[in-house]
Amino acid sequence: MSKVAIIGSGSWGLTLAILLNEKGHQVSVLCRRLEKKIELETKRMDPKRIGEYKIPDSIRFTYEPQEIADSEYIVFAVPSQHLRDLLIRVAPKLNPSKIVSVIKGIEVKSHKTPSEILKEFFPSSYIAVLTGPSIAREVLKKIPTSVVVASENIDFAKEIQNLFHTGYFRVYYSSDVKGCELGGAVKNVIAIAAGILDGLGYGANTKGALIVRGAREMMRLGEKLGANPLTFSGLSGIGDLITTCFSPFSRNRIVGEAIAKGKKPEDVLKEMDMVAEGLETSHVILEIAQKVGVEVPVVEYVHKILNGEISPQEAINAILNRPPKPEFY
Repeated sequence: MSKVAIIGSGSWGLTLAILLNEKGHQVSVLCRRLEKKIELETKRMDPKRIGEYKIPDSIRFTYEPQEIADSEYIVFAVPSQHLRDLLIRVAPKLNPSKIVSVIKGIEVKSHKTPSEILKEFFPSSYIAVLTGPSIAREVLKKIPTSVVVASENIDFAKEIQNLFHTGYFRVYYSSDVKGCELGGAVKNVIAIAAGILDGLGYGANTKGALIVRGAREMMRLGEKLGANPLTFSGLSGIGDLITTCFSPFSRNRIVGEAIAKGKKPEDVLKEMDMVAEGLETSHVILEIAQKVGVEVPVVEYVHKILNGEISPQEAINAILNRPPKPEFY
């Protein structure tokens, strides 16, 4: 049995806390807000994030980082844009040797991935990234799920694989941290486009084309940035992309669908009371792609829609009227 701390009490953080607790580990959850800690500690439920699932009494909630300082593993499960501010508060009180990031996104200001930010604060720690097609509510129901853990240290990747692996939560390992994190970030933007298609009433043909062309954007950009192109044909790439584009629980897809029906992104997020990473990530991905000279038309037009430069239908028309090209370029 290991001591594991989850930093972040959103749907994924709580789900992983429950999974690890069921495996017999001693789990603590560090909440970013004191009132959230008190609520979870008292009610042992969070219907908005994990439905009617009861949180076991053996999972401990805290607001004080020093109370998790003796954890063998620390898992970061917070929105990518909040990670740095959180680390400024908690890092001085922690000295973790083993870190896992389950964050999907890229920091707006620095263009850094979550693992790169974590490395800034904990330069001597082992760091792994756990990612892939994993809707929290399905994992809670023990619906078979497969993910991938990536680390530059392959032995550490295997260690984290064993930490999380169960009969219904199958974990593969990889050394391509860059590819796994990039796939997790780009797929959120493509999922907004998928939601827009749903909102406008398009069918499976259109969504299938979107997923494949979105995957090609992911692969082209990833290869240019030094990732392994094969990574994007795996769980962290096409696997996560398909799930996020089709799941009724996908926050980014939900936001896209609402935008297509005339709602503003910020209004949808208020109703959801959750974060949709693709909203922040779209212009970051576009900036990175333009800097390295990679075409990403789906990402570009999602960004234009979110900025109010173009309507969803106008964006679709513009993409469809692009000059014909070979399938792979």
